[in-house]
Amino acid sequence: MFRRPQFRLKLPTRTVVLGERTLVMGILNVTPDSFSDGNRFFSVEAAVPRALEMERQGADILDIGGESTRPGSEGVSAEEELRRVLPALVALRGKLKIPISIDTQKAVVAEAAVAAGAEIINDVSALRTDPALGEVARRRRVPLVLMHMRGTPRTMQRGPFAKDVVKDVVRGVREALARARKARLRRNQLILDPGFGFGKSYAQNFELLANLPKLAALDCPLLVGTSRKAFIGAALGSGATPLPPEQRLWGTAATVVAAILGGAHIVRVHDVAEMAQAARIADAILHARR
Repeated sequence: MFRRPQFRLKLPTRTVVLGERTLVMGILNVTPDSFSDGNRFFSVEAAVPRALEMERQGADILDIGGESTRPGSEGVSAEEELRRVLPALVALRGKLKIPISIDTQKAVVAEAAVAAGAEIINDVSALRTDPALGEVARRRRVPLVLMHMRGTPRTMQRGPFAKDVVKDVVRGVREALARARKARLRRNQLILDPGFGFGKSYAQNFELLANLPKLAALDCPLLVGTSRKAFIGAALGSGATPLPPEQRLWGTAATVVAAILGGAHIVRVHDVAEMAQAARIADAILHARR
């Protein structure tokens, strides 16, 4: 019977135990164009109250991003990304009790964000876009999330998709781990993200979710981000019309529970209060297995 392994993740200000219960990572996009909540929290005046609200709702980690990685997105300069994220990080310093993760592919942004208080780096390119980001994580001694993605956000949904998505993800993650080793990163500071929605067909996302325990063999904590994604909207929609992102709450909850039962240690979500409840029930089921 599958059991979720436990890990100890060392952050600059604390050590986090992964696996005793699922940690909820709240998403805070300080962007004008994210697929689900673009422009809602673009200003510091909107972002700070939202961050504090997510902490009250049960978030264990806050993930701040200043560059949309939705399908077809072109990206922004490091200067623009810093202009978006740094004011929020500075304004939140000393206000949050939970650690902050910076969602970026750029070493210069990661460096500035960690200096401003971020304690985790979340790289959707898994060190492909900017290998120097690994040096930042090593020198600053912060955990690094390595996410699987076929292509780039601009091209990832054009295909062709992998013939075997599970093998493709395992192979891609192993390559990411090799890049991390080259950057002299310790294995115990790495987190793996299978990259739901990033270069996978709708059906492949469900296949990957069903086979998540196979990634546990890689001996790293797993982060899963399915929140409000297009494959959920397509499955719940009518014909060719997908359900819009704001109506994907219960579909997201189902994927969150499935991910936890499959071994996820961290779930990355927009709707913190509701997904924290879903995570508690999934954890209760995991504990009952023992």
